[in-house]
Amino acid sequence: MKINIVKDSKAAGQAGYELFKEQLENGSTVFGLATGSTPISTYDAITASDLDFSNCISINLDEYAGLPDTHEQSYRYFMNQHFFSKKPFKESYVPNGMNDADAEIARYEKIIAENPVDFQILGLGQNGHIGFNEPGTAFDSRTHKVTLTESTIAANARFFDNENDVPKFAYSMGIGTIMDAKSILLEAFGENKAEAVQKMVEGPVTEDLPASILQRHPNVTLILDEAAASKLSK
Repeated sequence: MKINIVKDSKAAGQAGYELFKEQLENGSTVFGLATGSTPISTYDAITASDLDFSNCISINLDEYAGLPDTHEQSYRYFMNQHFFSKKPFKESYVPNGMNDADAEIARYEKIIAENPVDFQILGLGQNGHIGFNEPGTAFDSRTHKVTLTESTIAANARFFDNENDVPKFAYSMGIGTIMDAKSILLEAFGENKAEAVQKMVEGPVTEDLPASILQRHPNVTLILDEAAASKLSK
């Protein structure tokens, strides 16, 4: 793992932008994208730049099950607001939260098989999840429907009027699907991510900490702020 420790989220956004730029210059055409507060600074730096994704494809990690793409808390809506409306791709794929589970899983795996991901950006959950792959998810898992843990529901509740409104299920690329990406960027910020970062980098590779599998990927870059990196011994 290559570890880049930066001062704050603005510096992280610039560092993330540089990696996207490098990938484009090296011929990458399929970008795996993530949602949530973590990648916003990177997306902001990209959308303020002259990078051109009009000949590229994006494939998102996940989406809530049961939310239409017009819902303000759907991940499709988030991506439209923060990225696609400003930097359109030739094609942008996000799981369809309203689809039947078996049909959507098959559809999404087919999309990924036909468009292998060159560069995947990830966030990191406080419990070490990547995508919506919670602790205990098999390392060889493919796209699947996930039952969200209480801790993940609680963490996402701040985006909803009422915690009862938070979806209990989501569609997510599996860990095996994520690991197929040719290169991976994981960003993590804040002291509340420090323990997960330490276990991901220095702990054993275990399904109890899903992100630990990244130790076995040949091309991973971590962008961390000082707080998120604070428990690393190296």
